[in-house]
Amino acid sequence: MSGRNIVVIAHDIRSTHNVGSLLRTCEGLGVAHAYFTGYTPYPTLPAGDPRLPHIAAKLTRQIQKTALGAEALTPWSHQDNVNDCITQLRTEGYTVVALEQSTGSLHLPDYHSPQKVALLLGREVEGIAPEILAQCDVNLEIPMLGHKESFNVVQAAAMALYHLRFM
Repeated sequence: MSGRNIVVIAHDIRSTHNVGSLLRTCEGLGVAHAYFTGYTPYPTLPAGDPRLPHIAAKLTRQIQKTALGAEALTPWSHQDNVNDCITQLRTEGYTVVALEQSTGSLHLPDYHSPQKVALLLGREVEGIAPEILAQCDVNLEIPMLGHKESFNVVQAAAMALYHLRFM
């Protein structure tokens, strides 16, 4: 495995099943930490969860359906503000890479990952908001060969994480 330090920022992901699947993908590809920002659901915090207990328990059960234990193996945390998360990671020496189709984005196969990289994922349908994209160091997209315009957020994350880890 490459010596790269990879973290993921999952911002405003709605689906608990996507969150669980993302945690499983992160665990399998050696992601050092998953940050859940904005309204992204997250498992029950070990101490001081601010949500109502029945809400936290329900979300945790739904995440566990697809995480299959990865929620206990992959370090994760929740931060409300994605801007604070990006600033913190950049201060720690990470290159912040957004995975989003947009003008000026680089094709994923053409990108060579630095040693410390934070992969930012956004909303399932709308993607990453332009004001958040503007804070990123690099914008990557996965070339589409079929008729559909995009992949599921976790499928796209898996492709990007594999590339960042091994290419």
